[in-house]
This record gives sequence, structure tokens and C-alpha cells, in this order.
Amino acid sequence: MTNHEYLVTGMTCGHCEHAVRDEVSQIPGVTAIEVSAATGLLTVTADALDDDAVLSAVDEAGYQAARL
Repeated sequence: MTNHEYLVTGMTCGHCEHAVRDEVSQIPGVTAIEVSAATGLLTVTADALDDDAVLSAVDEAGYQAARL
């Protein structure tokens, strides 16, 4: 398993974290997700992961993300 880190902008609360977590959890192969509105960090654990899928999922949740 590999951790993939992203910086998410626009999150301000637990609801924001939940929205991002819900969208990213739908990506096949994702085994764990950590998201923090306080730091803006999203860590996705997966064997193989398409960055575009994560960026699209975060966009679908209403936020912007960039790979760190």
C-alpha cells in the first residue's frame, strides 16, 4: 500500500471533510482516507491510484486539490 497526499483548498469544517471522504471512498482500490480541514491535507492509501480520479472526486465534493 502506498500513501498519496494532496492539498485540498476550501475545506473549513467536519462537513467538508465528510464530503471529500465520501467522494474519494468511491474510487476503486482505495483502502484508507485521512482528511483534515485544519491542515487541508488529504491522504489516500491504495495499491495503485489514478491522481486524476482523486482530483475529480475532490472537485465533485466542491473543493480543489493538488498532488503534493
